[in-house]
Amino acid sequence: MTRKEARKAVFELLFESGFRSDEKPFDIYEISSDNRELDNDTYVRGVFFGVLENLDLIDETISKHSHGWKLDRISRVSRTVLRIAVYEMLFLNDIPARVSINEAIELCKSFDDEKARPFVNGVLNAVKNALPEAKE
Repeated sequence: MTRKEARKAVFELLFESGFRSDEKPFDIYEISSDNRELDNDTYVRGVFFGVLENLDLIDETISKHSHGWKLDRISRVSRTVLRIAVYEMLFLNDIPARVSINEAIELCKSFDDEKARPFVNGVLNAVKNALPEAKE
């Protein structure tokens, strides 16, 4: 599975988990990965559980950089895309921030409204600009 396919799989898992809040993340992952034949990809597993485990920090970071927008006003699709990219920027040092941003925009092209792209790009660039220089 390519990294692009893995990001799409993480997006689908996280988006789905937003509608299945009565279930444990592990159960959602197990059932969904069987249905989607994810072969227990380490990136997918790590990012899915990583986002959920660090959701408060990730959402706080998004809120801080989405000037004038409350988190609950951001569409579920954009919020999910932002969460993946912010997680990568904060916790995965082997992925340059610009790559996370580009891949987030690609997810937006696939799943979100055309008008969401500039917003997602703006928020993620603000997050990137707040990172230490070594991560950029």
